[in-house]
Amino acid sequence: MTASPKTSLRIILLDAQTLFRVGMRYILEKAPGFEVVGEASSVSEGTDLITSQKPDIILFDMNLACLPDLEIVPSLIRSSGTARLILVTGTNDQAMLQKAVEDGVVGVVFKTHTPETLIKAIEKVHDGEVWLERSLIATVLGRLSRNQTSGTGDQDTDDMNSLSEREKEVVKLIGLGYKNKRISSELCISETTVRHHLTSIYDKLGVSDRLELLVYAHRYGLVTTNRS
Repeated sequence: MTASPKTSLRIILLDAQTLFRVGMRYILEKAPGFEVVGEASSVSEGTDLITSQKPDIILFDMNLACLPDLEIVPSLIRSSGTARLILVTGTNDQAMLQKAVEDGVVGVVFKTHTPETLIKAIEKVHDGEVWLERSLIATVLGRLSRNQTSGTGDQDTDDMNSLSEREKEVVKLIGLGYKNKRISSELCISETTVRHHLTSIYDKLGVSDRLELLVYAHRYGLVTTNRS
């Protein structure tokens, strides 16, 4: 019996610069396992594409037409469904990057980075990881945890107590910035088992991805984030 072919990751490109989109499409379509299913230069065109094409990954910059920068990510998030957002940008404006991550961006790639870095970021983000500099994660976690209501309710305590000892170990290693491969090596388990543990952790704590898990764990003292 012939095995069914692996499904390609569906990607949408959103950038005001046509030449940049053409270059991105060329890079991605040369890489195995990626399919660019649409591109646009404005938020309105982008949200229409997202709704119709249902991508896995959305690559975008803040230079999109029709909306102020602060409204771009929330607008894309509302249309994104299960798609994950990666900001591909030429600016290192930390305030803008922090706000983008707080609004739901799970990856940041700078336009000065190599094509190989972009491809690796897409793969990691699709696998449920985040692609963010550690200093940016630390700043965002600090801001978000300060904005959360203080104190631990009975339900939160029950949720945390429901974690197995191995799941708590996984959470602590994620707090140290470890990726799935390093976690599997540290705990002598397969990457598939790491992913299974993460699925269970997300379900028990009521979070949807790695960044939400970090915020939750940071807030309730399951992990501490080193700012160095």
